[in-house]
Amino acid sequence: MKIEERYRYVIDWFTEHMPVAETELHFSDPFQLIVAVILSAQCTDKRVNMVTPALFERFPTPESLASASFEEVFSYIKSVSYPNNKARHLIGMAQMLLCEFDGVMPSEIDQLMKLPGVGRKTANVVASVAFNKEAMAVDTHVFRVSNRIGLTRNSKTPLETERTLVAHFPSHLLPIAHHWLILHGRYVCTARNPKCSECGIQQVCAYYSQNNKQ
Repeated sequence: MKIEERYRYVIDWFTEHMPVAETELHFSDPFQLIVAVILSAQCTDKRVNMVTPALFERFPTPESLASASFEEVFSYIKSVSYPNNKARHLIGMAQMLLCEFDGVMPSEIDQLMKLPGVGRKTANVVASVAFNKEAMAVDTHVFRVSNRIGLTRNSKTPLETERTLVAHFPSHLLPIAHHWLILHGRYVCTARNPKCSECGIQQVCAYYSQNNKQ
C-alpha cells in the first residue's frame, strides 16, 4: 500500500469516528495549559488533572507562580513524576514569561521553546491547542502509533516523525490529527498488547498486516 493511500484511509476513518478529539488535560487559559503540559511529561494526564486544581487555585497567574518558593510548588506537585525538576521549571517558566514576554503567553513555537521546561513537544502542544496553530506534537503515543500503522517508516526520533506527519497530513488537520493519534495510542494501540481486534484501521495497519499473515 502506498503511504498516501494509508493516510487517506486513516484521515477518513478518524474524521468519521472521532470528529471531536481534544486534549484530556484540564485547563482554562494558555498559562494553565503550559503548566499542565510541563507536568504531563512522562506522567499520565489523569494524575496531572488530580494535581492541577489546587495548584491553579494557589497560583492562578504567572505573577503568583514566579514569586513562589520551590518548596511550596513542590508540595503541590510531589505526586507527579520528576517533581523536583518540574517545580524548578514551572517557577523559571513563569519568571521568564514575565521578564521576556510581559506575562503574555507567546504563540510561536520558537518563542515557547525559550521557556524553561518547554521542549519542542510541549511548544507544539501549546501552539496547537491554545492557539490553533498548524503544529504536530510528537509524544510517546504519536511516535509509537505512527510507526506501527506505517504513517512513518522506521522513524528514529520524534523530530523525524513530526516532519513526516507534517508532510503528509493536510496542514489544517494537524491539530486534531495530533489528538487522533494520542487517543488511539492511549486506548486502542497501546504500548503492550495493542487491541487490534477493536481497531477500525487494522486493514491499513502495517503492524497488523505483518503479524496476521496467512
